[in-house]
Amino acid sequence: MSTFDMASLVFVFAAVIGIANERYLRWPRVIALLICALLASLVIMAVGVFVGSINLEELAQHRIEGAHLPRILLDGVLALLLFAASLHVDLRELRSQAWAVFGLATLGVILATVLLGFGIFAAFRLGGTGIPLAWCFVLGAVLAPTDAVAVEGLLRRVQLPGSLRALVSGEALFNDGTAVILFFSALAAAGGQTGVIGHGHIALSLFVEGAAGAALGGAAGFLAYLVMRRVHDENLAVTISLALALSTYRLAVAFGVSGPIAVVVSGIVLANQPAKSFALPKLRAKLVTFWSLVDDLLNTLLFILMGFEILAIDVSRAVILPLLLAVPLAFAARLISVFALVPLLPRGSLQKTRAVAALTWLGLRGGISIALVLTLPPTPYQAALSAVCYGVVIFTIVVQGLLTPRVLQSLYGGKLDHASASPILNETKPS
Repeated sequence: MSTFDMASLVFVFAAVIGIANERYLRWPRVIALLICALLASLVIMAVGVFVGSINLEELAQHRIEGAHLPRILLDGVLALLLFAASLHVDLRELRSQAWAVFGLATLGVILATVLLGFGIFAAFRLGGTGIPLAWCFVLGAVLAPTDAVAVEGLLRRVQLPGSLRALVSGEALFNDGTAVILFFSALAAAGGQTGVIGHGHIALSLFVEGAAGAALGGAAGFLAYLVMRRVHDENLAVTISLALALSTYRLAVAFGVSGPIAVVVSGIVLANQPAKSFALPKLRAKLVTFWSLVDDLLNTLLFILMGFEILAIDVSRAVILPLLLAVPLAFAARLISVFALVPLLPRGSLQKTRAVAALTWLGLRGGISIALVLTLPPTPYQAALSAVCYGVVIFTIVVQGLLTPRVLQSLYGGKLDHASASPILNETKPS
């Protein structure tokens, strides 16, 4: 079966599930796709067990592994998804929450990594599996960041105060860069390169790669704006925005700085330029249509692949207890890391108790965690770490994701504000 055939099946699957979900379930569509992909994976496993002559699981596993989800996400799709999400950020609200966003996206991720590392180490010991602490910190770095894609999709379905929306979106967008740096530092340390964690190496890497990535993204976004403001062809303007997202990410990677941070900053800079400065009155609508479509198609592909990825993950009995314990551990680590940074929340801008509860509940893990754990080198611990990561990701997206509207409604009730998102993507009328 060719790649084109597989792509056709994926989008037929997405269309069928999308129609059924719209008519009957009315869940967030990406969550419905993920659940149905999981169910389809279980059916494939069952067929292999009860009908020995038909080995669908091996065939599907081969195709999933051939899809190279980590490479697809980290080398391209992540840039487009982060750019699309960054266009929804209101810079004024983000500035008001700047220190809180910075703290959660850096110190919060570091603290969660440490807490998860020790907690997962203890969970594996209780389960009778001796996994070194260093490798548990690797998994901690994988599970520490919230997922911008999953969070942004939920924020579009609920109403939140503008300041809290900016805080949730900002953290989810920027913490990917921190997580990638921590992951590769922890991975190097687990492999014996202990020098990467001494003498402030991690802190220096976070500062240099993050600051340089932000500077690169800011310059690229402003340059794209200067070019785009003089463009009179809508399709050309869309092409420029696409070139901005991909080239900024690849340049950042080539220069050894944070690609996720660079592409997020470039999108925020472009999205928050004065509306009247663009030559085309219909440019906003064109960008809305294009980036909404890109975001929708890539989310469809990503969540379906995540659902079928279970076929490529070996879940043994030895990891069942650690997996079950990792879910509350991830929630507890998120709660502690958020609560510890409450002093960074601007005074009077948020009701802090409710804000902590909302931030904790919206700590969904997603594609970035799956992509990172699948890049682990072959070791005796790879299968166990992957299984635990997958279990936490699926739980947070499915359970927390489905319950998010009810949780936020109970927290904020009728006091929810109609918070606007991006000056570009939420305003389609001519300027």
